[in-house]
Amino acid sequence: MSYQYINVSNHDGVGEIKLHRPDAMNALCAALMEEVGTALQGFAADDTINAVMITGSEKAFAAGADIKDMAQLSCVDAVQDDFPFSASGWTVLKEYRKPVIAAVSGYCLGGGCELAMSCDFIIATDTARFGQPEVKLAIMPGAGGTQRMARAVGKARAMELCLTGRFMDAEEALEAGLIAYITTVDRLHGDTLATASTIAAHSSISTQLIKESINQAFEMPLSSGLLFERRMFQTCFASEDRTEGMNAFIDKRPPAFRNR
Repeated sequence: MSYQYINVSNHDGVGEIKLHRPDAMNALCAALMEEVGTALQGFAADDTINAVMITGSEKAFAAGADIKDMAQLSCVDAVQDDFPFSASGWTVLKEYRKPVIAAVSGYCLGGGCELAMSCDFIIATDTARFGQPEVKLAIMPGAGGTQRMARAVGKARAMELCLTGRFMDAEEALEAGLIAYITTVDRLHGDTLATASTIAAHSSISTQLIKESINQAFEMPLSSGLLFERRMFQTCFASEDRTEGMNAFIDKRPPAFRNR
């Protein structure tokens, strides 16, 4: 399939979506997010893909949402279209079952930061800059910026970031818990692909159940979350891969998972 604003590739079990609007620092227009949604759905339907990575350019993962998309919107337009979630990339990613990693270099702001936080975790370069500067335009984050940021870095820091619009560098983002680890610009793609490949080599049954269980930790009280986790753990015993994984361990050989 041909795309205008993204490049899509397959790396032996890992699907890659590379945002590509170089003239706009990968600003997230509606058409780009529709393409992201289409690519994600394609990877979801491909049984050979067990993990996905989303990345941008060295200069910017995505410098924000496209202001031209928003400038002429009325309140009625935004409500009736459910903007920004009228673009399928947001809704597909929210319900996505396969693990997704954001590989961030440079600016990751506004909608770009919200897109990165919508992934399961973030790997960033030492040049990365994160922020929700919507307040400077007399608006506010609208695709998870107040919600996911608060869960990632805590109420006080999320309040300060969103109310001032300042940027957070990679070291602070790591210390705050927003990102998993820091790498260099020249190693970002290779390090993220290696991490995604490690995930993809595991049984997709267990990785998807792990993802679902961790996500439920933010939706349930601890007692309910522990029960959910236990049920997911017990569900693993119905899979052929669980039998293969344990037998391979006992036999001291690499497992041959079939995602069944």
